[in-house]
Amino acid sequence: MHRLLLAAPFALLATPAHAATGEAVNPWVALAYLVSGVFFILALRGLSSPATSRTGNRFGMIGMLIAVVTTLLTQIPQKTGDLANSYVGPDFASLGEILIAIAIGAIIGVTIARRIAMTAMPELVAAFHSLVGLAAVLVGWAAYLNPGAFGLLVGDGIGAVSKVEMGLGIAIGAITFSGSVIAFAKLSGRMSGSPILLPARHVINLGTLAAIIVFTALFAMAGPSETMPLIIALTVLAFLIGFLLIIPIGGADMPVVVSMLNSYSGWAAAAMGFTLGNTAMIITGALVGSSGAILSYIMCRAMNRSFISVIAGGFGAEDGAGGGEAREARPYKQGSADDAAFMLEQAEKVIIIPGYGMAVAQAQHALREMTDILEEKGVDVKFAIHPVAGRMPGHMNVLLAEASVDYDKVFELEDINSEFAQADVAFIIGANDVVNPAAKTDKSSPIYGMPVFDVDKAKQVFFIKRSMGGVGYAGVDNDVFYMDQTMMLLSDAKKMVEEIVKALD
Repeated sequence: MHRLLLAAPFALLATPAHAATGEAVNPWVALAYLVSGVFFILALRGLSSPATSRTGNRFGMIGMLIAVVTTLLTQIPQKTGDLANSYVGPDFASLGEILIAIAIGAIIGVTIARRIAMTAMPELVAAFHSLVGLAAVLVGWAAYLNPGAFGLLVGDGIGAVSKVEMGLGIAIGAITFSGSVIAFAKLSGRMSGSPILLPARHVINLGTLAAIIVFTALFAMAGPSETMPLIIALTVLAFLIGFLLIIPIGGADMPVVVSMLNSYSGWAAAAMGFTLGNTAMIITGALVGSSGAILSYIMCRAMNRSFISVIAGGFGAEDGAGGGEAREARPYKQGSADDAAFMLEQAEKVIIIPGYGMAVAQAQHALREMTDILEEKGVDVKFAIHPVAGRMPGHMNVLLAEASVDYDKVFELEDINSEFAQADVAFIIGANDVVNPAAKTDKSSPIYGMPVFDVDKAKQVFFIKRSMGGVGYAGVDNDVFYMDQTMMLLSDAKKMVEEIVKALD
């Protein structure tokens, strides 16, 4: 889905002819936008499965190409009766300047795509969300400063409806930008991933949101000479609330944050589409906004949390969370790579559960090599993916795909959870909260009710983590560490898997 957003700023910078002239939409233009919308829908459908994601990406690229080319063609000077060589589009930008801007963006995009590591995809997605939000703000301000070029003048000022659309687009875009900047900083390690709780943060956030709504209403009702202070205040407050909303969110909630910002960027584009009269932007923005909202809901269900609770603060954010308490020392079994290799060779069925620790250690390639060796020895190996594993939706799927793990070996929680009872080995690498049985048994736990893998039903459990001192983002201990059938493999994930591979060879 985020691939769709990479091209959205380009669509934001183009304005269709009817926005500037008030003329009826050319039926061929409307048809082209409809076709691009169909491709966007096919793209989202393709991106719903790893097996069809490449095709989905191609559909999205084709749809955006049609939309951008169609919009650019409305910018070319045309002869319209007596108005020879007059622009059908806005007069502040030439087609050449737009093409130069697209070329610069394309060069930057290709360079980033070639250099970025797959483990850094979450922060890259957050960074691109920020660009979409900033583009919405800039286009909104451009429309405000030069309404005549956008066909927004009603008498000597901008129409009230257009000002509402403009205000919403700027507000949502500014929230998306500043929130995405914080998400990028947290995901990339440039600031702490732990929740940063401000005093009276709920009062501050609600007050700021209420002020944005009030300023939007006043902006819509104000006369031409009174709007400048209102739109400035609206923009500043929207930038501020974006920071305030994301700062208190912890690392465990980042998948929801990424999909939420995805949704925001879509609604910002849709609002600007109404302002510009651009059907393609409205379609694209609505698709991205609604799909992001649905994905956020799915993520929240996967953590048994409400959307409001995520916005209010992340796992372990409240006072008294388990992460700060001293834990009772409990006996556990520690093993070596040789021990794990011997037992894996004897197994008939192995289920691997990857988590964020695998991404940090970049252990996916070594894991795929281990899988190949086991399969050569006749072992049935499957991967179990939790909806919130990693730092963005589908994070583990992306990493496994990069390591060339076959799609038909990767299963979601509801499809594979029943198989743990028949598994000889549950191999946990870098995951924690998503395998914690406290989610099923401890009503006082912050993760109670969250769907988790039934690894406790497997005959043998191997658990790779750096040390026994750390806990998951929920801040609670994990009883799996201390089960009779669990062997703790305390090491860097990549190093441990590489040692297992050597032992298997």
